[in-house]
Amino acid sequence: QVQLVESGGGMVQPGGSLSLSCAASGNIFSNNVMAWYRQAPGAERELVARMRSGGSTTYADSVKGRFSISRDNAKNTVSLQMNWLKPEDTAVYYCNLYDWRRDYWGQGTLVTVSS
Repeated sequence: QVQLVESGGGMVQPGGSLSLSCAASGNIFSNNVMAWYRQAPGAERELVARMRSGGSTTYADSVKGRFSISRDNAKNTVSLQMNWLKPEDTAVYYCNLYDWRRDYWGQGTLVTVSS
């Protein structure tokens, strides 16, 4: 079993920055994908960014150039640096780990972008 604990989030004005972090613990395969998803009110959960243990990354078009994902394989952590935030970035952000067997999810952390 794998546990994911997120930190960060909160409220920020448009144009501001926030950083999210997620720590994974438990029975973690070294070959995995760690990612951030988000779910806005009334919308489906969507991929924001993901990073394989080998380092390759994928970003949603809506966040390219503004968000940056990074991870520390030794510490089993993943972070999301969010810059130039927009009101439409408002959502609950979820940490995800996929170890080629199943998905694991964090509890979610709320990001609100509002003036």
